[in-house]
Parts: sequence; structure tokens; C-alpha cells
Amino acid sequence: MIKNIRKINPEDDLGFGPQPVIKNQPLMNKDGSPNVRRIGLPFYNTANNYHTLITMSWTKFWAMVLSCYLVVNIIFAFIYMSFGPNSLDGTSGDSHFAHFMDALFFSAQTISTVGYGHISPKGMGTNSVAALESMLGLLAFALATGLLYGRFSRPSAQIIFSKNVLVAPYREKGRAIMFRLANLRRNMLIDLEIEIVFSYNDTVDGKVLRRFYPLEVERRNVSLLTINWTVVHPLDDKSPLGDMTKDDLIRSEAGFAVLLRAFDDTFSQTVHSRTQYQAHEIVWGAKFKPAFDRDETGRIVLDLSKISEHEPFDLEKIGED
Repeated sequence: MIKNIRKINPEDDLGFGPQPVIKNQPLMNKDGSPNVRRIGLPFYNTANNYHTLITMSWTKFWAMVLSCYLVVNIIFAFIYMSFGPNSLDGTSGDSHFAHFMDALFFSAQTISTVGYGHISPKGMGTNSVAALESMLGLLAFALATGLLYGRFSRPSAQIIFSKNVLVAPYREKGRAIMFRLANLRRNMLIDLEIEIVFSYNDTVDGKVLRRFYPLEVERRNVSLLTINWTVVHPLDDKSPLGDMTKDDLIRSEAGFAVLLRAFDDTFSQTVHSRTQYQAHEIVWGAKFKPAFDRDETGRIVLDLSKISEHEPFDLEKIGED
């Protein structure tokens, strides 16, 4: 099944140890995060708050900010209403709903320290609440500004990987495992280094263990990622996958962890990107279609929507004269 077995190196296990994969659960998700569910933390744990706020999607972030802003203003509006209908000077509403809306908009003006002057607090209690709200508003907006800066300034790599790994023709009479990647951003990535770790379930003395093997690639380093990069692992005599079939990979719940490191010229920092391919995502007998062309001026045009496009290829033709 697996040939060219070498001595197990515990440093190759990516930190997952020998735990086997069960029910085709990948070790890593497509975005590179570990597929591990963590429990046992206290309900009011705050260790991950900052990390969560700067890594969540923009949709969730803005939904959270607007929801908090609305909820806080509603709470303060009810507090102002609790002091009575005469606690705010300048209100024109003659119903409970109108008075609530006046208090709500006064709260929005106070928390942002705008203060249009049309409505003002009256009495010690109302003035004290308004002073407290203005102070909380300054702190909250400073915190929101810091989170926005953290989200924009956080170095990250936006790499698009092909949806599938291909077993494709390689050179004249060979085969190779291939996948393709490209940079979604217009910034320049330099000194790129790729690493592929192949893992599979192995039975040793009746116990299922996870084995990890770094795969040799045709080209491990690229100086500049200007267009797309097709990463190739030749299925030759040196490859542990040379004699494996699709059924062998699926039966052993095999996977390919892809680790990419690069230097971002914009942030002047090293960035990382990771992804995972499972055995059922391997397409046997296919080759990638070109993802770039040239326009009428001869300039290279890269079509990022074609990174995953491939066409069938009969591997049995390899070796025929």
C-alpha cells in the first residue's frame, strides 16, 4: 500500500499526534484552521475575545457593532424614561412611544458626544446618567476604532487554492499529484515556500494510528507569485504514493495538508496560508486548463475564476508509444 516507508519523525505530525481520522473528518478545515472542537472553558472566558473580534467575518463584525450600539441606546432610553416625562427638556412627544423615541435619539447624541442641543437633561439623576453614558461612549468608540485598525492592519495572505487535487500526466511518461494556487490580492508576495504533508490511517498491532509524511515537490520555492503556481509532487519511485490507488487513499482516509509561507511586501512581514485536501477531493486522470492568457497588447491576463478548471485525461495513454 505505502511504499518507501522511512523512520517515523514525530515532528511531521503537525501537532495532531498519532490520533486517527474518523468518519472522514479532516485534520484541518479549508481555511487552514484546525478541525478541533474545544470545550471545558468557563462561560465567561475572555481569553479569545480580541482574537474572535479581529478574525470574524466583516458581516458578523458589523452586525455585532450595530446590534451593541442599538441595544445600549435602547437601555439608556428606558433609563431616561424612568425619571419621568419631564426629565428631558425640549421633547415634543405627547405619547409614551414619542417620549421613548426622543429619549432614544438623545441617547444616541449623548453616547457619540454630538449633542445637537435640541434636547437636554434635567435634574441630577438624568444629568448623571448622561455624563456616565458620554464617558462610556468615548471608551466604546475608542475600542471600536482599535478593533477596526487591528482588522485592517493584521497581516494575512489571501490565497485561492484549486478545489481539487489532480492525478495528472507529468512530463513524458510520468504521473504527478498537482494542485494550483494564486494570490487574490494585487500585492506582491515574495520568497514563497510550500510544504505538503501526506497523512493516512495505519493499523499497527491492531491499533489505528495516523502517519504523516512530508512529500517532495518539484519546486518548493518561488521568488515571486506573479500569476498562478501549480504545485507538483511526482509519483515516481521515490514517492510513497506511487503504487496507491484511489480506493487505497479513501480506505485509509488519507489527506494532504498544505502549508504556505511568504513574505508580504506591503506589510513587510511573513504571512501564512493553509488548506487541506481529502482523498475524495482527488480527481484521477485530469489536467488543469490554462488560467491565464494574453490581451491584444500581449499583456498577461490572469483569470482567477479558472484556477480550479480542469479537463479529463486518460492516464492509460501514458507510456504508449
